[in-house]
Amino acid sequence: MEVEGLNSILAYNHFEETCVICETLKPKGIHLYTSFICIDCENDLIHTDTNDPRYKYFLKQLRKITTPEIFS
Repeated sequence: MEVEGLNSILAYNHFEETCVICETLKPKGIHLYTSFICIDCENDLIHTDTNDPRYKYFLKQLRKITTPEIFS
């Protein structure tokens, strides 16, 4: 019974993360290494031509993403 109560609480809990591109809180998106990209920015990035001035902005924002270090 306790597990059912916890699952219903989690289902209604809206978790938002800050998008690395638009820098706003969004509930849905993808994770790339340790960064989050919202669905809107992902779609804009995919459909933006490389000649578009917005493309350079996307590249600038994506440079913030660093690969996580693997410690052995």
